[in-house]
Amino acid sequence: MKVKIQADMKQALKKKEALVVSTLRLLLAEIHNQEIEKQKELTDEEIVGVVQKEVKRRKEAIEAYRKGKREDLLTKEKKEMALLNNYLPQPLSAEELETTIQSVIKELGATGPADFGKVMGPVMAKVKGKADGQAVSEAVKKVLGS
Repeated sequence: MKVKIQADMKQALKKKEALVVSTLRLLLAEIHNQEIEKQKELTDEEIVGVVQKEVKRRKEAIEAYRKGKREDLLTKEKKEMALLNNYLPQPLSAEELETTIQSVIKELGATGPADFGKVMGPVMAKVKGKADGQAVSEAVKKVLGS
């Protein structure tokens, strides 16, 4: 995955796409920092985690710029977030997420809202990188509540 990001950056450099180059440089720098911290090459799964963290930063920045009425910066952050989303796996649909939750509930024998914590861990492990934690939490509450 890192090789793909580097290749995309080289292509953007040749096309003189400044926003793409700066975004991918930042992403590669963050990946490099994580590799130094962990003292090993990151796996594709770990790189997806770094990309998710960067997307989350963009979401927070978008909210801040929206509150500050900074449309110019808001547009830039949205474009960066869209670019970074290209490196994430396809998110699960609501139906797929619910099916996964149902199977975990059957495996664990969970019966109600009291088993929320017991169900969340295994569900998050199965959908890692494919679903937002908040969306998973809401879906688990909905399924356990019914």
